[in-house]
Amino acid sequence: MTIQDLRDARYCLAGVRPWFRRHGFEWQDFLDHGIEADRLRATEDALVLPVIRAAQARAQAAALQAPAGAVATTGAPRG
Repeated sequence: MTIQDLRDARYCLAGVRPWFRRHGFEWQDFLDHGIEADRLRATEDALVLPVIRAAQARAQAAALQAPAGAVATTGAPRG
């Protein structure tokens, strides 16, 4: 999952940064590498569900746009 998924879920980044700190996640590492959906799910915070759905929708859209036989990897959500 990436910063784009947070934006697609229409989350305020100013509010997300403290949320990351509270849950022990490094903001810069997330920006650089994304984060696994399972790590977000493990927080048991319902706020992660819209972000996960946004990542899934983005991955599905990328898969539909990929040429037949190609594997879409760029920008696909982690997890």
